[in-house]
Amino acid sequence: MLPPMTGAGGRARFPFHPFPTGWYLVAFSRDLRPRAVRTLKLAGEELVLFRSESGRAALLPAHCPHMGAHLGQGGRVRGEALRCPMHGFEFDAQGSCVATGYGTRPPPKCKAQALTVLEQNGLVLAYCDVLGRAPEWQPPEVDMQGFGPLRTHVFAGLPTHPQETTENSVDIGHLGVVHGYEDVRTLEPLRTEGAYLTTRYAFSRRALVPGTPAVRAEFTIHAYGLGYSYVDVDVVSHGLRSRHFVLATPTDGEHVDLHVAACFAGRGKLARVPGALLDRVLGAVMFKGFLSDVIQDVPIWSNKIYVQPPALAQGDGPIGRYRSWARQFQPDALALNTPS
Repeated sequence: MLPPMTGAGGRARFPFHPFPTGWYLVAFSRDLRPRAVRTLKLAGEELVLFRSESGRAALLPAHCPHMGAHLGQGGRVRGEALRCPMHGFEFDAQGSCVATGYGTRPPPKCKAQALTVLEQNGLVLAYCDVLGRAPEWQPPEVDMQGFGPLRTHVFAGLPTHPQETTENSVDIGHLGVVHGYEDVRTLEPLRTEGAYLTTRYAFSRRALVPGTPAVRAEFTIHAYGLGYSYVDVDVVSHGLRSRHFVLATPTDGEHVDLHVAACFAGRGKLARVPGALLDRVLGAVMFKGFLSDVIQDVPIWSNKIYVQPPALAQGDGPIGRYRSWARQFQPDALALNTPS
């Protein structure tokens, strides 16, 4: 069992397992070209991600089950398999050894424990369950018609937990204090269905660009587990729409790589403007605004501790309901006792 993350004085920052069960981003699709091989870390394990010649993404443990060579250091893609640099053993997307370097029959026990990979909406996701269970759910593919290309950024090595980054989506109180949102109203109350959580808000804020109207927007939260969420934003004051992805990948038990992405589209009269054109004109400015909000959250995530039970006040938002929903993603046999 991994210990909880600790802060100053040895106090537990997060009194639960560092690797919740769920789907986590391992790459943006455009960054993983055919025959590419990449090494990464997920849930304390070093892994190798590759794309076959036909375009399929696969994720295997970093070390060859034959004699332990590192598949990401000199390994290369041959057809639909990854070839070990030491003995030429080849492994397919399921982790099965399909060839040796000698032309002999692969040993029956020579198999890598492949992770389940899902690729959609320009994201390569991997299912993580430290107990080794198969996926019980997956995020649905989202309709991206009308939107421009994804703009992306990664905040690597943040000392926080996916529980915290996702909790921000229901923490109404911080929206005004941290981000300067005004007149925040709940349009649809928090609702959960299995691994899915959603709620909808409206808010105002001062103009981001001098000389332009104040912003009035409505946004809908969609969270699937603790590592995959997106926010649909309808900027009614400016005739714009945006979709913001927030993807927290736990790496080593102490940190997450927070990947964010956004795409933009018009609404009303601007709906007739192609998303790619709108992105070229306004995308950089709109994405900068999104990143600005995330940057305001980063030092808070990096230094706060998890207080349970919290001393909630009116205006905080549905924190308690969120935390009850989030418990389901703790690995059953490894979760630490958390007061209810």
